[in-house]
Amino acid sequence: MFQHVSKGAVAMEIIKHAEKKTYERDANLTKTVADIIERVKREGDAALLSYAEQFDHVTMKSVKIPAEEVRAAYQKIDAETLDAIRYAAAQIRFFAEQQKTCLKDLDIPGRIPGLTLGHRMVPVERCGCYVPAGRHPLPSSALMGIITAKVAGVRQVVACSPAFRGVGSIHPAVLVAMDIAGADEIFCIGGAQAIAALAYGTETVPHVDLIVGPGNRFVTEAKRQVLGDVGIDSLAGPSEVLVLADHTANPRFVAIDLLAQAEHDPNAKPMLVTTDRQLIEPIQKELQALLPQLSTKDVAAQAWADNGSIYLADDLQEAIDITNQIAPEHLEVQVAHATDVAKKLLHYGSMFIGSYAPVAFGDFVSGPNHTLPTMHTARYANGVWVGTFLKTPFHQIITKEACEAMAPACMKFAAVEGLDAHRLSVAMRLEK
Repeated sequence: MFQHVSKGAVAMEIIKHAEKKTYERDANLTKTVADIIERVKREGDAALLSYAEQFDHVTMKSVKIPAEEVRAAYQKIDAETLDAIRYAAAQIRFFAEQQKTCLKDLDIPGRIPGLTLGHRMVPVERCGCYVPAGRHPLPSSALMGIITAKVAGVRQVVACSPAFRGVGSIHPAVLVAMDIAGADEIFCIGGAQAIAALAYGTETVPHVDLIVGPGNRFVTEAKRQVLGDVGIDSLAGPSEVLVLADHTANPRFVAIDLLAQAEHDPNAKPMLVTTDRQLIEPIQKELQALLPQLSTKDVAAQAWADNGSIYLADDLQEAIDITNQIAPEHLEVQVAHATDVAKKLLHYGSMFIGSYAPVAFGDFVSGPNHTLPTMHTARYANGVWVGTFLKTPFHQIITKEACEAMAPACMKFAAVEGLDAHRLSVAMRLEK
């Protein structure tokens, strides 16, 4: 019934396999996106308007959202939605501001007399924040990208999102979120064509220095192809959650948290790692009982069937090792002494500690960014944060005294590496 496998130093039982690969890049996708990018570079706004009609089924005179449409959006959402957006914006801004206090300019005397070393925190000039629009509007994604960029000090933040089905433009809740977050310009563009426009500019859309924000596989592939001409935050795959649970976990909480991730997308990856064999059956029963109650049941059921995994560890240390190997985007810790266990978990995008910490809080209102590393990249990468939008260029002040002190070693390196002008650039400064 169970398969016992070994991966590195970790042995475990896999109770449920993920049946499908959730992210694949293929030649057709690569070519389709390359063609879209080239057309946008060649035709500019005309290509964007054509793609809006082709993909989003809207006819527009301009992709730029005018100020009056933004103002009108406030009247199209209810008061509770507006309050929730403002509440979340305040939380996200607070956390980003606290992050920024950790990042400081540096100016220190070097170990050699007459040498001063340092760096500065310099925000990128222009940033593009992409906000997807799939089955539901995503005002939270607008807040996460734009607010964090603005707190970092980005001078011009350009926001893009495709027309939402049935609306004919960007969903009003997303427009309001973009405005509250502080977007300088807003454009109704989606998909690979939005990434191309941000990377290279058109008659209407300014080109930017950095593009952030999640998206579908066309957006991700476009970000891959423009990387180098423009910076990006990451190449994100489908969303993931790993729930680490022991005998103290509430099976109903675990089940609904797995489904909450599964309802994002048919390709989402919900995972359970547990030390308690007796917990598995109650969780599976809760899953089956909860699914029919969800308006998203079809998507959630497919994601769980295709991509859901259950791992049974022999003990807590093995469970920790499995979790660190998987390096999930979202990590929930529902075990005894959760805060102590959390200190041993090293590779994750965002961690939620304790039985009352579902990922939903991080998705919307707790404050840390929800644009996070996926596909095991949390082993070396982190989510979007204030530092994403800041560069740290270095500087050196070198007096004559320091020049004379460092010259012998510097000239020797130049000689070893065969760089004669380097050596002379130092030697000439030593001449009397």
